[in-house]
Amino acid sequence: MCRNLLWVDGLAAASAGVLMLAIGDRLSSWYQLPPALLQLIGLVSLGYATYSLSLAMRARRPRTLIVLLVIANSLWAAACLRWAVVFAPTASPWGLAHLLGESAFVGGLALLEWRWWARLATPVEAAA
Repeated sequence: MCRNLLWVDGLAAASAGVLMLAIGDRLSSWYQLPPALLQLIGLVSLGYATYSLSLAMRARRPRTLIVLLVIANSLWAAACLRWAVVFAPTASPWGLAHLLGESAFVGGLALLEWRWWARLATPVEAAA
């Protein structure tokens, strides 16, 4: 699982970003969240996916690049949590569930990537 964590991270972000940009306007009324917020989530997810997948494809992953990924995940988890608090009075339960779920998922990825940074940095052929 550890060796595939960056792929899971990047593919989840790419999927979420594409989905959010494709149907975010329709989700806005269901989530009772601003369309601009959902578009921002989609765009950031795609940008993040690009970085995470670029790391996943590398044979050697410098520790600093993995730490940057952990920081990005942590900041995104905090942003989603903050939006859940800010929009709690107006968002639907589905909208809050999305923001809180994304915060938990991305925060969990940050924790695992931090815990396993040494294994993630090891060249693929050396890990086999």
